[in-house]
Amino acid sequence: MISDDLDLRQLTAQLKARLGPGEPVGYLRGKSLMRDMLLDMRDNRFSELEAEELVDTLESRGFVRFLGDPAERSVADAPWDISPHA
Repeated sequence: MISDDLDLRQLTAQLKARLGPGEPVGYLRGKSLMRDMLLDMRDNRFSELEAEELVDTLESRGFVRFLGDPAERSVADAPWDISPHA
C-alpha cells in the first residue's frame, strides 16, 4: 500500500536525477528499471510489489509517460518522459 504522505513529485525528481541520460528505454524494461531504482532509493522500505504499484501510480498520474506504444514492436523500445511537474 502506498502511503498518502509520499510526495510523488519529489520521488519523481529523485528518480529522474538517478537515471542516466536517455533512460529508461522500452516499456517493460523501463518499468522494471524504475521499480528497481525505487527499491534502491527507499532502502527497501517497501516490497517489490509496492514498488511496482508505485511505478503504475506514477504512470497513471502523469509523472512518468511512455512515449511509444507497448503493443507495437516497432515503437516498444521508445523512451519514457519523466516529469516531476505533472
